Amino acid sequence: MNPTPFQELDLVLFELVARMQEILATDFIGAYLQGSFATGGFDEHSDVDFLVALEEELTSHQVETLQSLHHQVFHFESEWAKHLEGSYFPKGVLNDCGKRGLDLWYLDHGAQTLIRSDHCNTILVRWLVREQGVVLAGPPPKTLVGPIPDALLRAEIFETMTMWGRQILKDPAPYENRFYQGFIVLNYARMLHDLSKGRPGSKREGAEWAKSNLDPSWVDLIDAAWECRPDPAKRVREPADPEAFERTLRFIEYIMDESKRYAPNENCA
Repeated sequence: MNPTPFQELDLVLFELVARMQEILATDFIGAYLQGSFATGGFDEHSDVDFLVALEEELTSHQVETLQSLHHQVFHFESEWAKHLEGSYFPKGVLNDCGKRGLDLWYLDHGAQTLIRSDHCNTILVRWLVREQGVVLAGPPPKTLVGPIPDALLRAEIFETMTMWGRQILKDPAPYENRFYQGFIVLNYARMLHDLSKGRPGSKREGAEWAKSNLDPSWVDLIDAAWECRPDPAKRVREPADPEAFERTLRFIEYIMDESKRYAPNENCA
C-alpha cells in the first residue's frame, strides 16, 4: 500500500487500518483518504483526513477499543501520527446526503480520542470521497456514495461560507491568532473557488485562483497566509498581527459579497 508520496505516513496508515480491521471485523467496509490527499494539494504540513465506512454504527465496545487504538497511534514516533483527522460513517449515513450534519465518531486533528461531531458529515466530504478518495482498504468509494448533484454541493459551500463568516465577524476573538488568521484566508479563497467551479479544490488551487480572479489588493494577504501553516500547535498560541487580522476580517466580508455572484437557487437539503 503506497497511498501517499510519504513512506513514513504510509507506514502509519498501514498500521492504523490493519488494527481498525481487527477491531471492527465484519463491520469494517473500507478506509479512504479525503481532504488534501484527495485533491492533490497536500504537502508536509497537511492534515491527514480519513474516512472509515462501516456496516452499522459503532458499538460501545468498539468505541472503547478504538479509543485505545487512537491513543496508541498518536504516540507513534512519526510526526504524521499526530496529524490524523477523520470520522467513522455507517454506510446508511454515508450514502444519504439527507443525513449530513448528524454527529459521528470523530478524531480531531492533533487529538488522541474520538468525540461525537458533525465535522466530516458534509456533502463536500461525500463528494471528495466518491470522486477523488484514496483507497486505503475496501471497495471503490463510488460503490458506497451515489452521485451528488452539483446544485447540492454548491448550496452547502455557500451555506458554509455565509454561516461561518457571520460567526467570525460577530465574535472574532477566538480566531485572533497566527494559525487561524492564515487558515481563514486560505479557506475563504478556496471556498469561493469551489463555489465558482462547482467542485472542491485544494488550498493551493484556491489561492492561485483567487490571486488571478479577485481584486489584486488581496494578493499579499493570500501569499502571507502560507507562512501560518507550519506547526499549527505553535501558531495557534501566537497572537495574530493586528493589521493582518483586521484585513482578514475585511477579506471575509469581500469574499462573502463575491459569493453572491455564484449563489445557487436551490436550497441545500
